[in-house]
Amino acid sequence: MVVLALILGCFAVAVRVFFTRSLTEELTNKLIDLGEGAAANARFENGRVKIENEFSILNIIARHQALQWFDTQGRLIGQQGDDVLNLPISLHQSINIQIENKTIQAVTLPIIGSDDGKLIGYVRASQSLNDFNATLNKLDWGLSGGILIAMILSSVGGVLLTRQAMQPIEESFQRLKQFTADASHELRSPLMAIKSNATVALKYPKGMREADTDKFQAIVSATQQMSSLTEDLLFLARTDNIPNLKRDPVNLAEILENLVIQYKPQAELKQIHLQCAIGTHLYLLGDAIQLIRLFTNLVANALHYTSNGGKIEIAGNLTGSYILVKVQDTGVGIAPENLEKIFERFWRSDSSRSYHSGGSGLGLSIVRAIVQNHGGSIAVTSELGVGSCFTVRLPASGV
Repeated sequence: MVVLALILGCFAVAVRVFFTRSLTEELTNKLIDLGEGAAANARFENGRVKIENEFSILNIIARHQALQWFDTQGRLIGQQGDDVLNLPISLHQSINIQIENKTIQAVTLPIIGSDDGKLIGYVRASQSLNDFNATLNKLDWGLSGGILIAMILSSVGGVLLTRQAMQPIEESFQRLKQFTADASHELRSPLMAIKSNATVALKYPKGMREADTDKFQAIVSATQQMSSLTEDLLFLARTDNIPNLKRDPVNLAEILENLVIQYKPQAELKQIHLQCAIGTHLYLLGDAIQLIRLFTNLVANALHYTSNGGKIEIAGNLTGSYILVKVQDTGVGIAPENLEKIFERFWRSDSSRSYHSGGSGLGLSIVRAIVQNHGGSIAVTSELGVGSCFTVRLPASGV
């Protein structure tokens, strides 16, 4: 629409400039013809200019024109019509325009004697520019109205055509999301059956060869990973289709404190110093289960990518009408060119993320989906070899 508006605007300006120039030339030519006719009817007799005007005064007045005669000294010796120029005659400028009081254009021509060819005076033909300006105003209104109508019609047509063009794409996208949800849902049962049978086989290993035990353990591990993947896909598909509108008062401080207690043993095994600085009464309206999953993913992600002897800090406080939660670690960090990609589904960094680590590549995508579902935002800062800091901003409820 902006491009179309610029094109139409340039077209309108070009039309107005061309039309104004053409109209001005036509008016000037008319005044020159009028002045030449008046100059042809002037004679020099007995040292004075004698005017033999054959023009009808009524016609001149009706056309909002006027004629003025001057001697060689520029003194006015006669005039006809009402729309005369009040400015003194200009011997060096043939075309004059008066702006004050009445807008008038005038053309000054010399009067040459027919007998000796000498200059005997000047004639000035003038005309009111009221009709000229009225014509330009009509042109301006016409161009403006035309542009406005064209923009409205283009907008309506653009919306209709865009909807028509996007409809099959949206339908295909919806079918794809529905397929993802349905496939994830249907995969849960067979994966659970495989996992259950493999677990039972490992629980009663009588008659099982040692090599078979390793194979069953691999089956259980792969099944567990596939189950996690289907659960994540199902969650994202449901979030895309119907956002969770459940809103209950939740104390985020309790959730964060419980997560610290839950992951304390795992951090101690890796000799990671897990510390927290969490304010009290961090209330918001949301889904407690989703919020637990949100910060579980962030804390688990920090533990996974932080080396032994590192440090993880969890801070939560109320800032204005928002709750800010920071999860900062001293892990491997993220390259600057990958910061925009980490929230994409199934994105992995070759150096640190792989399927062998047990992740599905959907953890941070789920984090962003939950944050957006709660009307918040998430940002990340990171430096390779130094660590990363995820900052979650959620609206507080003021409970």
